[in-house]
Amino acid sequence: MAVRVQAEAFDHGAEVAAFGQGGRDTGAVVTFLGIVRDDSGRMTAMEIEHYPGMTERALQAIEAEARARWDLTDCLILHRHGRLAPGEPIMMVATGSRHRAAAFAAAEFLMDYLKSRAPFWKKEIGDDGAAWVAARDEDEAALSRWQPKG
Repeated sequence: MAVRVQAEAFDHGAEVAAFGQGGRDTGAVVTFLGIVRDDSGRMTAMEIEHYPGMTERALQAIEAEARARWDLTDCLILHRHGRLAPGEPIMMVATGSRHRAAAFAAAEFLMDYLKSRAPFWKKEIGDDGAAWVAARDEDEAALSRWQPKG
């Protein structure tokens, strides 16, 4: 179980190969790789800011919640900060469990949290200036499915 917030690039293949090694009880691994995309066609970079310490604690708390909700054998949240170019990996989630349903559900839960609640601030930079990325209604709606009903 790990949470990493880093400026350095990571090797997705190496991360996946190392994930869950040593555990004989893992029957399913689900991974998600997020990549910086340029929806406008004019972005030259994305700058991601965070508060060291606070961000890690928030991600550790959501990782602990995922472990409490599902029977996970392993979990990884990896998120970059700093200046990234379109096409670069920005983050990765991996979940391992005995069976696929828990691994898929936990990965979706973590992704929904990361898109809407994780304490990162993103600014898109282009030739025509810079603008902060606003929260999206779709991301909020996705997160709401994990709230208790009633």
